[in-house]
Amino acid sequence: MSLNLVPGGVLVSLGSDLVDVDRIRGVWDRQGERFLERVFTEEERQYCLGMKYPHKHFAARFAAKEAVSKAFSTGIGPLLSWKSVSVYHGERMDPRVRLDEKGQALLREAGATHVLLTLAHTDGQALAVAALVRAEKGSP
Repeated sequence: MSLNLVPGGVLVSLGSDLVDVDRIRGVWDRQGERFLERVFTEEERQYCLGMKYPHKHFAARFAAKEAVSKAFSTGIGPLLSWKSVSVYHGERMDPRVRLDEKGQALLREAGATHVLLTLAHTDGQALAVAALVRAEKGSP
């Protein structure tokens, strides 16, 4: 059975993560810029720091990186680093994933062509769900 997530596409793998916002805020408070620079890309840092409550947005991106790593079944480590996954926004402000060379290689190994991502956050928690999908012939 295939699940059409992109026109003509099939689900290859799924990953999710739930993060306590205060946990991310606490690490940021203790480690400061060192934490932000180790985990988040410049693009992610600029976006989050421009928001009224940046810790919520950092927590959502942290969850996204974990969710993508779970979809790849690698976790964060030698095969996929924190900065291998970068979250940005599409034209409609929908969350999108940009992968570095390591991430692109894993995507090919998994037999997928796209990473779909959804994010949510409250004052206390941030959630991310990542899906690896394969576009079939004739699909976008």
